[in-house]
Order: sequence, then structure tokens, then C-alpha cells
Amino acid sequence: MVKINENYLKLPGSYLFSAIARKVKEYKDANPGANVISLGIGDVTLPLPAAVISAMHKAVDEMAAKETFRGYGPEQGYDFLRNAIAENDYKARGVDISPDEIFVSDGAKSDSGNIGDIFSTDNVVAVCDPVYPVYVDTNAMAGRAGDYDEKTGMWTNIVYMPCLEENGFLPKLPERRPDIIYLCFPNNPSGAAATKAELKKWVGYALENGSVIFFDAAYEAYITEDDVPHSIFEIEDAKRCAIEFRSFSKNAGFTGTRCAFTVIPDELKLGGASVKSLWNRRHTTKFNGVPYIVQRGAEAVYTPEGREQTKALVAYYQNNARLIKNELAAAGFSVSGGVNSPYVWLKTPDGMTSWEFFDELLTKANVVGTPGSGFGPSGEGYFRLTGFGSAENTREAIERIKAVFCK
Repeated sequence: MVKINENYLKLPGSYLFSAIARKVKEYKDANPGANVISLGIGDVTLPLPAAVISAMHKAVDEMAAKETFRGYGPEQGYDFLRNAIAENDYKARGVDISPDEIFVSDGAKSDSGNIGDIFSTDNVVAVCDPVYPVYVDTNAMAGRAGDYDEKTGMWTNIVYMPCLEENGFLPKLPERRPDIIYLCFPNNPSGAAATKAELKKWVGYALENGSVIFFDAAYEAYITEDDVPHSIFEIEDAKRCAIEFRSFSKNAGFTGTRCAFTVIPDELKLGGASVKSLWNRRHTTKFNGVPYIVQRGAEAVYTPEGREQTKALVAYYQNNARLIKNELAAAGFSVSGGVNSPYVWLKTPDGMTSWEFFDELLTKANVVGTPGSGFGPSGEGYFRLTGFGSAENTREAIERIKAVFCK
């Protein structure tokens, strides 16, 4: 008799954002006239930059001619894009990353989950708490997480690193030694950012303990403070202990277009094995590559016009996040984030649980956010709002929130 992967049976409920979508749909179905504004899921709302659209149109035309048509491309990504990434995202910041250490993919979400394929299920995993749910769920699916404890909301084999208000929503070095450490800075969901000194501690810890850091830098474009690194590889010796995930989704609006990349340095070796070579084997076996048209669009992000247009997109969303933070803080809410991040992390009022606040916000203000408890036990009592909406909807949503909760 065929058997299933029983680790999937241990997963609690549905994926966080699927649960939110279901609740919102149920509310809209019961209240067909409701004008619901979403500041919940981290999806962009502005069109792709003009330079990207132009490059993609040109690539489409190439696909229409026999002389320039392309079929299968290199799974790791076309050289033109890998070279542009290496030059602009790394060498321009004084970081020596070669194009062959870059693997183009369809999303940082995919890669941060799939990277576990090349690591043993015996490895101990550490995550920030609160945390992007994909890190925990994919390790649970692989069998690394142990069993789910309904009372605590934790997995028995996961090392949770509480990110609390008293430590600036940054994790402390764990007492129990993990093999794999997930770090996301600027952080999703809290918006906290790690300074160079902070990241240096983590690199030192990983090297001392033989651990590997999975560093999610999907929001690096939103960094505004000079002492916050854009890449883990700005830290000396990080190439011996870290893997970095990046995306074009939140800076250039590729959430629906899908393009990202993962960087695995040659120096990263475990048990004498090259991690880059192992990932290359997995990548070329299970992935056929990002479409040529999309990669040409991503390449255009690095043109002078693309850089300016992308910068304008980021500034637009940053202004929204700044508005949310400043307005709610002035109204008496306890808020953080919104400086190096498009996310604002607020404490729920009147001792409400995060899902209670979600329901109040939806039914009384017709505004959607993300309950903090969906990101882990330490997220309880907090709530995430995103700056990715339109400026008009963001302003309206904040006025509604203040009208309901600040009487």
C-alpha cells in the first residue's frame, strides 16, 4: 500500500496567508457592499518599471524570430543576468561574489524552502520568533521539526529565538547549538534590522559552532540606515558559513512575474563537500530555469533607467510604511519597523490577541492586516501592517483604524 509523507499530517491548519484570504472572503460574501482595504499580505500594487516592460517586450519579439528564439536556457540563469547581479548587488558594495556563485530562481520563498533538500533531516534548525512561516513549515514537511505542540504553538525540534520588544526585536545567540540558522534582515514581520556589528556576532557564532546561516535579504532595498548591511557577505568570513537569498519581488515589483536568486560561495564547504556543487545538482535536476523573457526584465533593473524607476517604487512603499508608523504612533499605538522595512509591527490594543484584533479590524474598520501569532508564539499580541498598498488606500485605512480604536 502506498504511503504518504506523514510529516504533512503534523502541520497545523492551513498556511497563514491562505487562512487570512479565507476569512476575508467569508466576510466579503456575507457583506457584499463592504469596501475592504488590505494592508496584510506583502504584495506590491504598482506596475513594473518602464525599463523592465520595455526589455520584456523586446525579449518577446526575439522569441518571435527564428534567429533569436530561445528554448531551454541554463538552469542556473543566463550569464547576462548573473553578471549584472554580481556587478551591481555585490561588487558595487565591495563584496567579491562571482557570477557562477549566483543561482537565478523563481522566488526567495521557493529557494529558502528548497535549500533544505541538500541538508540532512538530522540537522537542528533555529529560527527567529516571530518568523516567516515558510522557514518552519518546510522544515516540518522534511521531518526536521519533530512534533507540533498545540499548547505552545512550537515544534519540539526547532530552536526558537524570541525577538522581543526589550531586545529591539532582534534574536539573541541561542544556548542550544543549531546546525542551520535562519536570519531575515530587514526582518519579516517585525521590520527590525541588524547592524554590521550584530551580524558579525552571528557569523562568528556560526563559524565557531560549525553552523550555516540561511540569510534572507529579500527586503534589503528598503534599508535607509548606513550601519545596516545589505548582504551577509559584507561581513568578513561570511562566505565560509552563509547562503543568501534575494528577490526582485519587493524592489522591482516581480511578485507576479517571479524572479529571484540565491548566492552560495565557493568557500562554503561541509564535511569536505562543496555546498554550491550540491545545490547546483539539485537545481539542475528539479528546476528548468526562469524564462528568458523574465530574466531580460530582471536585467533591466540594473540599467540607469531601471535603477531610478526601481528606487522610485521603493520610495513609494517606504512613504506608505512611514505614514502608517507615524500616524499610529501619534494616535497612541506602540509601533516599530517602517524605517528599513516596508512593514510596521504594532502591539495590539487593550490586551487583544492578534486574531481578535484581526477580526475587530476587519469587521469594524474593513481593514485587513496579519496577526502576529501566525508568525510564531512571540508574535502573539502583535500585528503586521504593510506599506505595499496604494497611497490613497493606505491613508484611508489608517483613518479608519484611528476612527475605531482611538475614540
